[in-house]
This record gives sequence, C-alpha cells and structure tokens, in this order.
Amino acid sequence: MKWPSHGGQPETMKQLFHMDKEKEILDFSANLNPLGPPPWLKGEIYHSYTTITKYPDPTYSNSHNALADYEMITKDKVLLTNGGAEAIFLVAKLFEGGKALIVQPTFVEYERACEHYHITTEDVFLEESNEFQLPLELILEKMGEADVIFLCRPNNPTGTLVDEKSLHRILEKGLETNTYVVVDEAFVDFLPSTKLSLTSWLPSYRNLVLLRSLTKMFTIPGLRIGYVLANEHVIGKIKSWQLPWSINSFADAVVPKLLADDKYVTRTRNWLGSESSYVLNKLTDLDFYVSESKVNFYLLQDSKRPDDTEELFQYLFKGGILTRHTHNFKGLNGNYLRIAIRSSDENNQLIDKLREWRNR
Repeated sequence: MKWPSHGGQPETMKQLFHMDKEKEILDFSANLNPLGPPPWLKGEIYHSYTTITKYPDPTYSNSHNALADYEMITKDKVLLTNGGAEAIFLVAKLFEGGKALIVQPTFVEYERACEHYHITTEDVFLEESNEFQLPLELILEKMGEADVIFLCRPNNPTGTLVDEKSLHRILEKGLETNTYVVVDEAFVDFLPSTKLSLTSWLPSYRNLVLLRSLTKMFTIPGLRIGYVLANEHVIGKIKSWQLPWSINSFADAVVPKLLADDKYVTRTRNWLGSESSYVLNKLTDLDFYVSESKVNFYLLQDSKRPDDTEELFQYLFKGGILTRHTHNFKGLNGNYLRIAIRSSDENNQLIDKLREWRNR
C-alpha cells in the first residue's frame, strides 16, 4: 500500500480503504491544537482581505520585527518562511553536497531536503528499548564526519524531549568539529512553561540553527507560517536563496497578532497538561504502551498484541477514528500508531474504541 507521508489526510485514507466518502471520521492523525484557531483570527483575515490586491512588503518588516521582539533577538537573526517545510529546505541548502546525521525516527522532510541538495545522510536511532532516549555517545562519535545534524525537539513522532545537558554536549562538540546542529522546535510551544525554547542559546553557539512554526499551536496549516532563528551569517545566506514573496499577505498580516496572543498559548498549555495526563493514564490502564510524550501527541502500541498494529489501525479507522501510521518513520516500520491529543469528548471516544478492541 502507498501510505500517505503526512497525517491529516482523511479523504485520501478513505479512498485507500474504499470507505464511504460520507462516513464521519475523527482525525487523530494531525498534530494540531484541538482548541482550533484563536476566535479573533477569522475576523482579522476578513479585515485583511484588501491586502490580496497588492504585493506584500517584500521584506515582511512588520512580521520580522514582531518575531525579533517575541524571541528577544535582533532582526538579522530571524527569517520568516512559508511554513516549516520552506525553513527546512532553505537550511538544508547550506550543506549542499555535504553530509548530515539525522536522528531517527523523525519528520521525513529532513531527509527529503537532504536528498534534494545531494547531501549524504546517515541515520542514528533513538533507543526504542529505552523510551526513545538519545544515543548521545554515538552521536558525539560520528559528529566529526558530519557537516550538520538534524534533531527534532520535541521529537515527532515520539513526543519525547532531549535533555539540555545532552544538547550542550552536542553543540560543544559541534564547535570543535565545525558541525551545525539544526533543532526543529515546531512543537516547542506545547511544552510546559518550565521547558523553554533554545532561543537564548543562540549567542553562545554560532553552530545552532532553530526551526520554528506557528502552524501547530494556532491550528493554521493552510496559512503556512514558519521561521528560522540563527546567527546573522546563516540568516543572510538563506535569505538570499528564498524565493521573492514566498509568504502570502494574509500570513504576513496576522503574524504580529498571533505572537501577541499569549493568553491563548497559556490556555492551551494548561488544558493540555491535564487532558494528556488523563488520556495517557487511561491508555496505560488498558495495557497499551504510550511514549513518554511532553506535547500534544504520542506513540501507541498494544502491549499484549504488538504485532497487530496494522490491524488495530484498520479497526480504529473503520470505527471512525483515523490515527497516523508509522510506516514511513524510520525505525518504527509501522509498529506504532501516532495519535494526537484531541478534545475531551473525542479523546473519550478513542479510549472507548480502544477498550472495545481490548475486550473483543
């Protein structure tokens, strides 16, 4: 079967499984904030409607100023991008023809970007038998051979978090070996407030590049808003390669207001903390393995029937619940399901369906 390479594609999945197009599906396959976009966003886009009749400011100065203020860095250290995907591909071009280490299992776009720019890749794998811990010593050993290492933190699809001590060691080693460390922080906004972004590390590490996204927290994948944080030399290079007007006027208009809505982010974090604890405890009680996720998604496997993951996927889907397969996450090979935290009612429907599976 040709499995889709991303979540959030219920219509495609219906076609693959010859399912009635009208069947209602709860989509747990996309890692988006279940609270939805902030209520004010619809009106803001409506009021920005007239911007489509003019070219955007090619420098996107308002958005860049807002991002710099929000991250507490200078404007020459930030670049607004057309979603996280453009950020990944622009950064990958820095290492064209070189060699990359990719910490797997992780987001497939790092490898795709490397292939596009003829970057040789070598995979190192999180330790599945040890709660997907980072193989730190192996990474340090291999860094001398690599121009760049791609690391997702919090990691997609496990939801796990590399500790700061390990990151410091990797970055220090990178300074010795002239290896850049690209850390994708697309889900960092979902972390508890005690676990912060690495932005404050940028002055200390010229080899650190951060990838950020507003898509996940604000449930706006259609607007495509991402950005890169790095030293001014890196930003200057990738900015010169960015296509003109790659960000649309609606996205540019709402960036400052999204960044200013800290109440929405706080409300999401508070809700997620209690809801995820509830969901993961219920699933553990039903004897399902769940990864030690710190964010709004987790890996799941039936501890009693670990070889029946694909059957479980189909059972849930036919019952109206779409989860994310893991066939194209290296090292997982379809043996887990990635599942998002949704609304309380939807989460309970998932728990009920998994209870049915358990009691069949």
